[in-house]
Amino acid sequence: MVGLLESPGLPSSGLGYSISHQKVELDIDLLSRSLKGKTEITVNPHSKDLRSVRLNCRQCQLKRLSVNGKPATSMSYEEPYRNSKLSWRAGVYQYQMLRQRIEGQVREHPEEELIVNLPRNLRIDELDPFSNEALGVILQVKPDSNKRESGGGSILDLAQTTKTTIEPTARFTPIVLYIEFVIEKIRDGMQFVGWEDGDPRYPHAYTQKSLSITTCCLFPCLEDISSRCTWEISIKCPRTLGDAFQIKNVTEIPITNGLANEANGNDSHHTASQHSEGSLGFNDEEKALDLAVLCSGDLTDEIIDPVDPTKRTTSFLCSSAIAPQHIGFAIGPFEHINLAQFRESDEDEKLGQNAVPVHGFCLPGRVQDLKNTCLPIAKAIDFFTLTYGSYPFSSYKICFVDDMILDCADTASLSLCSNRLLFPEDILEPLDQVTRQLVHALACQWIGINIIPKEQADTWAIVGIAYFITDMFMKKLSGNNEYRYRQKKAADRVCELDVARPSLYDTGALILQDPSQLEFIATKAPLVLFILDRRLAKASGSSGLSRIISRIFLNAKVGELATGALATPYFMKTCEKLGHAKLDTFFSQWVFGAGCPRFRVTQRFNKKKLVVEMMIQQYQGDPPIDRDLEKETFIRDVKEEVNGVYAGPLQNVFTGPMTIRIHEADGTPYEHIVEIKEAMTKFDIPYNTKYKRLKRSRRQRERNAVGVGNDFVPEHQDDVLLYCLGDVLQSEDEIREWKLVEWSKEDEDRMSQESYEWIRMDADFEWICRMLITMPGYMYLSQLQQDRDVVAQLESIQFMSIQREHPLVSTILVRTLVDRRYFHGIRTAAAEALVKHAKDEIDWRGLYHLEKAFQEFFCFSDSRMTRSNDFCDRAAYYVQCAIPRAIARVRDNDGKAPFRVRSFLFEKLRYNDNATNEFSDCHYVSILMTALAETLGASHAPSDIDFDMREDTNDSFRFHKACLDEIDRYRRIDEWIPSYHNILTTTALKCRKTLAKAGIIPTAAADYLPYTRDGCLDELRISAFSNLMDLGFFKADPILRWFLFVLGTEPSAYIRQKMLLLLGNTLGAIAIGESSALGQGQISQPDGLIIEQESSTEARQADLARKQTVAGALAALKTELGENLALKEALWEAIESPVLSLRELGELLEICSLLYTPETSMLLVLRYPRYWSCRKTGRGKLTFSRTSKFRTTPIPPRRPLLSAPVPPPQPIKREDGNQSTATAPMRTLLKPPKRPGISSLPPSLAASAAASTVAATATATAAAGSPPSSQAETVKPKLTLKLNLKGAGARPAGT
Repeated sequence: MVGLLESPGLPSSGLGYSISHQKVELDIDLLSRSLKGKTEITVNPHSKDLRSVRLNCRQCQLKRLSVNGKPATSMSYEEPYRNSKLSWRAGVYQYQMLRQRIEGQVREHPEEELIVNLPRNLRIDELDPFSNEALGVILQVKPDSNKRESGGGSILDLAQTTKTTIEPTARFTPIVLYIEFVIEKIRDGMQFVGWEDGDPRYPHAYTQKSLSITTCCLFPCLEDISSRCTWEISIKCPRTLGDAFQIKNVTEIPITNGLANEANGNDSHHTASQHSEGSLGFNDEEKALDLAVLCSGDLTDEIIDPVDPTKRTTSFLCSSAIAPQHIGFAIGPFEHINLAQFRESDEDEKLGQNAVPVHGFCLPGRVQDLKNTCLPIAKAIDFFTLTYGSYPFSSYKICFVDDMILDCADTASLSLCSNRLLFPEDILEPLDQVTRQLVHALACQWIGINIIPKEQADTWAIVGIAYFITDMFMKKLSGNNEYRYRQKKAADRVCELDVARPSLYDTGALILQDPSQLEFIATKAPLVLFILDRRLAKASGSSGLSRIISRIFLNAKVGELATGALATPYFMKTCEKLGHAKLDTFFSQWVFGAGCPRFRVTQRFNKKKLVVEMMIQQYQGDPPIDRDLEKETFIRDVKEEVNGVYAGPLQNVFTGPMTIRIHEADGTPYEHIVEIKEAMTKFDIPYNTKYKRLKRSRRQRERNAVGVGNDFVPEHQDDVLLYCLGDVLQSEDEIREWKLVEWSKEDEDRMSQESYEWIRMDADFEWICRMLITMPGYMYLSQLQQDRDVVAQLESIQFMSIQREHPLVSTILVRTLVDRRYFHGIRTAAAEALVKHAKDEIDWRGLYHLEKAFQEFFCFSDSRMTRSNDFCDRAAYYVQCAIPRAIARVRDNDGKAPFRVRSFLFEKLRYNDNATNEFSDCHYVSILMTALAETLGASHAPSDIDFDMREDTNDSFRFHKACLDEIDRYRRIDEWIPSYHNILTTTALKCRKTLAKAGIIPTAAADYLPYTRDGCLDELRISAFSNLMDLGFFKADPILRWFLFVLGTEPSAYIRQKMLLLLGNTLGAIAIGESSALGQGQISQPDGLIIEQESSTEARQADLARKQTVAGALAALKTELGENLALKEALWEAIESPVLSLRELGELLEICSLLYTPETSMLLVLRYPRYWSCRKTGRGKLTFSRTSKFRTTPIPPRRPLLSAPVPPPQPIKREDGNQSTATAPMRTLLKPPKRPGISSLPPSLAASAAASTVAATATATAAAGSPPSSQAETVKPKLTLKLNLKGAGARPAGT
């Protein structure tokens, strides 16, 4: 990927300063994953009023900070990783509280963590820009010594560099910040491989690059793409591999990541680690391996540490201004290959001393793979140098490492690439793709690192130019047919993707929000530049866009392009100036506008006027229909919905020139340029030829005569000889054997009346569009056979692929397939199109032609037995892979794969022979396995009750079992003889998933779980997890917990990233109802019958809403997973993992936002209260103490004591006989005073008092002066409480 895209975006304007130079010294302890470092940053103020400097700094502990040599008195530093975990016991419902803590660091434009307040007495003076003092600021970094020695640096370069650097930076007195820091455990920004116990790979480490900021995780800097400065970097590390392990020793472990056969994908290579003094996990030769240090910039010196001879300090210098995102390094026992040795001699003579040194580095054992993979790199760098300008650095280095998140991470003069890209000489499949990726990584050194986007929206120009010059080299390397074929396929892909999306310009600002947007930019941007190049070349007759790109590179070198930042207006201006054309309309439509045009073309020949009357109708976009959501893009759709990202406005009409080429009857093409200005364009094209159209019958007679060796004499001298492709299988025997069909007499007569052969729209490929031409099929046939342009041939194949099944169309396609003169892409497209004509209505004619073609090319004569593979002819290899892939798609009217298809694929898989082939057949076998599994899944699973009487009797349990055994046989072979990337095992697991979803074999998680363990190859582990998720095991709590546990604890950043993507796809499948589609709405009966039930209207509406609207999908997702307890616990455990980076943590929190409603609450955990015991100590004292018994149930509320009802007063008879009412004497009750309980204490002491020791003493003393007889009535008990609050109390957990 383009290196600049790893930036977090431009910071807010008005920082008030810039960085001119930074010096970094790192002392890295590889074994403990820690480092000590110091940095010296030269800050150039933009005004006298600068009072603070803001820097990015993460996971660092600052030990010392000084400003101009004086200790800093005021600073603010908020380390984001300390805030990445809540300090109390929380859950998924508190995700928003955690998200708010790290929001400043995970958003698109992160905040600076370190703020250094400048001392008040610090004086900032204004300088004369061209004074000696200002010049000294620039010359404090010496020019590149290598350039001086080679003559690459001149006084003019130095003067120009000095001028362009002084102007923006040396206006005021610079400020020097000195910072010493320590990182005890590197969590982000650097990847360590092979340093853990049991990891059998060669130990190495490197800077991990991603779309988020990572450089500030290793040292303080201003991580901003526009903050570019010169660099001095020194790295101290162990000198050899043995020195790195002198503290921690492990038992002998075989080193396997250096093997070409990917043996580290097997569990048998894992051994238990042990610690023992004096014994390392390597032999003496491996212990002596030097740890090489590769870094951005040029190597200046290597010094053995005088204090510790086991360490070495390597220093590098970047004399070119580079952003912190483009600084990277790698440490490991790398082997070096001089890739310049593959440079051709004539190129050496052209370049002379200007030839750029090219170095390749890889882990031990991968040298041959490195040579094979990087063979074109030297040729590519010479092509770029001669075509577009000098290389911006002094040398180029490419290093291959393990566990890379991206396939390529671009840094200044150094490309860090994944070992996944390496392939040996016997592997053909990844050749084109990997070569393009590596060449693109090289192109990023010119455009992407040396030149950056001025704004995030300008990303399209940087990405587009990088891929454009990459494709220019691929055109030279692979040929024009391959180049145009890929451009046509890319244009079709853009027409599919560019629906309801923002414009190309606006998409650049969305990359950090959703990295998948970069794929769209990388597809459309180079195509837009491609059609711009075509139009400029035609309009001005110049060399097109190549000259413009060369000028931009030159302007960046001489300083005309300010700070090396390219803006879209500047690019437009340069194109108009050098292309001599106005391009406002072009950029407004293709860059600032969205969508792609669709054209419908009608034509008619007017015999009276001798003109071709044409009408071109243009309409934008497909008919408005509700698009179903897809699981792969579900997360992107949700983000766009939440952030308010809307589709760009559709253009009323796309305008521009269109070239129309009419091939008239004499075969001569006549070109006409029409300017498209309106939605409907009508025009007349004059007719030129006087010859009659060459009839098919005459052509047939000519071929027959040539076939028997006779000379054909034309009947009329006016006839023009035409030779075309596809003129094979013409003899009567071949027609009968291949079951071919020729044109009927009526068709021949109708063709003879046509005045032209065919009409070609947009012949110069100046549009990204879809074109529908109302032209008879025989004209498309003429275009297929006679037009030499591979794009025209592909358009003809695409037209025939959408026609109804017909023996004549199948005949045309099979002749295209067997004609070796066609480009291999056209032949494989013809094989795919034959599937449409493999129908029972025409006696399976297309299937017969596919089988016959395969037998003709790859089987013994008159036999279905395949010959031994021979992949020396790459075109034949692609055809051999395409035919089985096409046959696997054949279905009958019931949607089932015929037994004939299954039997064909089974035979080819069983009898495949690769004994005499010098190339590996692993990819070909993988295609056969996948094709066989798809056909089995599309057929009925064998059962005791089979109501389909048409099913072949041979299609039985035995056949299915034989197919399954054959697939499993290749899986077992892969365990003993590993294939490239364990592709056979990966394919076997996918086949089992396909068969399990079809109900042919039982669904068992045990088939996939062994391959999810650490130690298997990365691709194999990801595939195993993907199969489990596709089979619906995400809803199984044990599998769910295991999945999220691996996600939160996996040390490989690559696997974590893939599992995050897999988690998003799985949630998308559940949200749109894809995971529960099987068996939905059906009830299985005991007798094997299935009764289909219709759902209610409300259920159908809800199901439609979840499939087409984001709101409906999210509601369904919350319904299905919102109350899953296992998901809540496992997801929060993953969020609290200390392994995740801030970016990964932010993505998990976004997933929480899809599932749960946030709650701003704090869960307090209180200890259960204990029971108390009371002990009488005598003398009226009671001692209360806590017991070990806890109270787990609440105390029931006390009920008030109800006294007996007082009887009404009875009359008392006096002695005198009179009655009087008197109240009976009441009984005196002695009650103790109310005991102060927990509820009566202050709230702050209530919890403490519940767990403290209370000593209560009740003493009854006689009141002074009271008679003994009334002592019990007058003395009140006295209760004294003694509270011990020190350390005994129930406190909220974590506070």
